Amino acid sequence: MSLVRVESFTISLDGFGAGPGQDITHPLGVGGTDLHQWLRPTRTFQQALFGADGTTGLDDDFAARGFKNIGAWILGRNMFGPVRGPWPDMNWQGWWGENPPYHVPVFILTHHARPDLQMAGGTTFHFVTGGIHEALDRARDAANGMDVRIGGGSNTIQQYLHAGLIDEMHIAISPVLLGSGERLFAGVDARSLGYECIRFVSSEKATHVVLRRHGVSI
Repeated sequence: MSLVRVESFTISLDGFGAGPGQDITHPLGVGGTDLHQWLRPTRTFQQALFGADGTTGLDDDFAARGFKNIGAWILGRNMFGPVRGPWPDMNWQGWWGENPPYHVPVFILTHHARPDLQMAGGTTFHFVTGGIHEALDRARDAANGMDVRIGGGSNTIQQYLHAGLIDEMHIAISPVLLGSGERLFAGVDARSLGYECIRFVSSEKATHVVLRRHGVSI
């Protein structure tokens, strides 16, 4: 069964998935990079971004599960880049350089059309102007029976939660305070939407929580 999953999405102790003031200098907002102290040293992260070795253990286990059986991703436009409004040109090609870490089709939610962008390593960015349902339909087709990962940010995840389309979420709670920014669960009643905690375990740098929607069998 093909699932729709959120993986390795990190929030602060006060519930923020990104800090304030997101821009090209602070892609996760001011203080936002502190959220990922658990993720950055892991072997999975280091290999995906830099081709280097890294740490193993619980944090790496959770980072690695986020890439298992993933056939396509969906990202909000902010997760692709800091450009707002109509695309001024096609120069911006994402935060990750010529070989992004996805290696599968990635569908970017946007209000402004842009041609597909083929990158090295098997990643192609598709820009979807028809909303979350169109993006998911296209991602499922591209995934060819594998799972679809909703990468964020917070607003994108909220839209899919409200629509009842996310089957499982791995949330990492980082021991930092951001004070303001984008709250993941703002306006979301996850209990009423049918989610329950099925796993809760801590490492030195994060508490890992797995939520699953009632009726979903893995």
